[in-house]
Amino acid sequence: MSATPPDAPPAPGAEGPAPAAPVPTELPPPATPDPTAPEAVDAVAVARLYGEPLFALPQDLYIPPDALRVFLEAFQGPLDLLLYLIRKQNFNILDIPMADVTRQYLKYVEQIRKTNLELAAEYLLMAAMLIEIKSRMLLPPKPSEDGQEPEDPRAELVRRLLEYEQMKLAALRLDELPVMGRDLLRAQVAMEQSLVARLPEVSVDDLRGAWADILRRAKLHQHHRISREQLSVREYMGHLLRRLQGVRYLPFEELFDVSRGTAVVVVTFIAMLELTRERLLEVTQAEAYAPIFVRLAYTPA
Repeated sequence: MSATPPDAPPAPGAEGPAPAAPVPTELPPPATPDPTAPEAVDAVAVARLYGEPLFALPQDLYIPPDALRVFLEAFQGPLDLLLYLIRKQNFNILDIPMADVTRQYLKYVEQIRKTNLELAAEYLLMAAMLIEIKSRMLLPPKPSEDGQEPEDPRAELVRRLLEYEQMKLAALRLDELPVMGRDLLRAQVAMEQSLVARLPEVSVDDLRGAWADILRRAKLHQHHRISREQLSVREYMGHLLRRLQGVRYLPFEELFDVSRGTAVVVVTFIAMLELTRERLLEVTQAEAYAPIFVRLAYTPA
């Protein structure tokens, strides 16, 4: 016996309401879960739509225009924006056309003021400064007391722009230098620890102590050698006579060569005493504690 579906129209010639559908004796199988649906616990939202997490991109790739906004922070501050407007239009930075630059600057500030009021506050301060400079340029300059020409109202702004440009270029040059992790990668080699001979680590203090011990042992093995020098008194007597020839007198201390050592000085002194005993030299002194002079006791032919 077949049952008529509840939504089917009544058969022709049939009267009265359609018979009721039979009650199923078994429950329908559960719906197969969608494999693309993410789990609510471990899944990470790829975006947020009106504050709600979005775990997968929509199939039609449609996002309402007012639900997604992208901001590109192309400028790092008011000075960066001003410098961009000046350099892009090839304006002379020493002769800035304040009307054009101020108009373009205010147009940009109006755009960011609609989205980020805190970010626009700093730009509004610079806008007020630009308007003030423009108004000062429209007014006749005040004569200075010392008779010099009044300062250009744009001078302070130009100075700040030039300093900022120098710092920006320096930062770009520093950024071009190779950086570990960005431009260079540190080479790493895996080595089996069991195959590598582990040598003891030596510190600077260990080397210093070993060197001091070597020096101490070297001092214990030093030898003092005594050499005998043959010095002749007769030879130095002749040396003194040759030195005093042609000289009226010499100071006593100039006869001794102290650089050759004590032995030579002693032999020279003995040679002088021997020549004095033989009356070949005269040792004279004008008065007590006066300098002592030595001269020949005879006049050579």
